[in-house]
Amino acid sequence: MNKTDDLSSPQQPISGIRTCQVLMACEELNPTLEFLKSTLGLRIDAIFPADNPSTAMLSGHGLSIRLGVGLANGVKELRVLCDDPDQLASGTRELLAPNGVRIRLEASDPPMRQPETVQAFALSNLDEEAHWNVGRAGLRYRDLLPARHGGAFIASHIRILDGGPVPDYTHFHKVRFQTIFCRKGWVRVVYEGQGEPFEMHAGDCVLQPPTIRHRVLASSAGAEVVELSSPAEHITVVDHEMVLPTPATHPVRDFNGQRFVRHVAASAKWAPWRIAGFEAADTGIGAATEGVAGVRVVRPAGEASHRAQTHNTELCFFYVLSGGLDIVVEGDRYTLASDASVTIPGNARYAFEHYSDDLQLLEITLPDQFLIGN
Repeated sequence: MNKTDDLSSPQQPISGIRTCQVLMACEELNPTLEFLKSTLGLRIDAIFPADNPSTAMLSGHGLSIRLGVGLANGVKELRVLCDDPDQLASGTRELLAPNGVRIRLEASDPPMRQPETVQAFALSNLDEEAHWNVGRAGLRYRDLLPARHGGAFIASHIRILDGGPVPDYTHFHKVRFQTIFCRKGWVRVVYEGQGEPFEMHAGDCVLQPPTIRHRVLASSAGAEVVELSSPAEHITVVDHEMVLPTPATHPVRDFNGQRFVRHVAASAKWAPWRIAGFEAADTGIGAATEGVAGVRVVRPAGEASHRAQTHNTELCFFYVLSGGLDIVVEGDRYTLASDASVTIPGNARYAFEHYSDDLQLLEITLPDQFLIGN
């Protein structure tokens, strides 16, 4: 066994840690030292030797630096998070320190960026060739919308292989829209201002309004959810301060124009859907988002209708919860079984045909209501 093996072998947690330093090299100490003090506002914690200083320790803004003359290695770039990253008179977001280290200014609270929607037909079947990515906390992800509508949306079928506690933390998302639908099993969750933790069972769903703090606590083995969010790439922020559940409840609180929704399948109410021959259980997400999005479960009811439809919505997404059907899109026929999904672009003619009596579809649209044509 060599020394490298010794260093990489499992160790006990190190106790008594006060801070961690990054190394920064320089040829002359004073120019870079003054730059870090005056420009970045760092303070000197130590400097040595006294007669001819070659090393300084500085700290501030959550950063600790060991600045030294002749260091072989060191950071080449610092990212400085600030309220106004465009404040430099040069019109750029970059500075160059005397030692050549690049200082890059970035927003401490970056805004959500919503790409322009680029619609495309997308079909995903759950079969032996379906690909599952290993995601956060070991969860398995199946991508239901590979082209992401140009980055405007992401839809995922997610599996939790092992039951029990989930290694999650209190966090929130910077999103325009996000919904979670429980497909199988159960998931125990807790939300800011919504009371004690609760379990989502198959058929239940929630609307996660922008910036609501939440946490996944536990799940059954093999639990599955369908998650759809906009935009596709969004920021997840950890909240180290908030403890959930919160002492006070605010069930109708406004979160950036949206309200939290918990839809329980067992108490769903059914009404005629927009396509004749079907009925739908509305989750209430349309009202809670002021029409931004709608989420419904759809099933056959009454005389079958094969009438072709079009829509003018930004997103029209269907996921097969049970049963099966054929969907005809612009004259092309596709057979969908359980756990298949389809996303239909605007103005494309489509029709449901040969559907089973036990068919149930999850429908997610943005906006909630839209114009339809024959």
